[in-house]
Amino acid sequence: MVAIFLLIALQLVGEAIVTFTGLPVPGAVIGLVLLYIILSVRGGASEEMTRTTGFLLDNLALLFVPAGVGVIAYLPLIASRWEVIVAALLVSVTVTIALTALTVSRLARRSAAPAAESAP
Repeated sequence: MVAIFLLIALQLVGEAIVTFTGLPVPGAVIGLVLLYIILSVRGGASEEMTRTTGFLLDNLALLFVPAGVGVIAYLPLIASRWEVIVAALLVSVTVTIALTALTVSRLARRSAAPAAESAP
């Protein structure tokens, strides 16, 4: 019970931070960052947190029902602006793949350099 309370409280704190600061980031994302910090400081998740998050992940499909209903509710708007939506998706996917490739490439070079130095 404490774990689900912590998850909801962190989301609420994240939403409050966004409201007061005007950050262009969803409050849930800030809540996840706060959860990461807490778990890092504590050295990992408790058994209760593991069970609670496991339950949420097992039932994740149910959490997408409201989003699906929202898409259906706005279908006429989506149909009238599909070109813009597809263009935005293509650009965002392309940028994401390019930045991921750059990051992996740099991390691979960085981790390969110490390995080459320590080789006999």
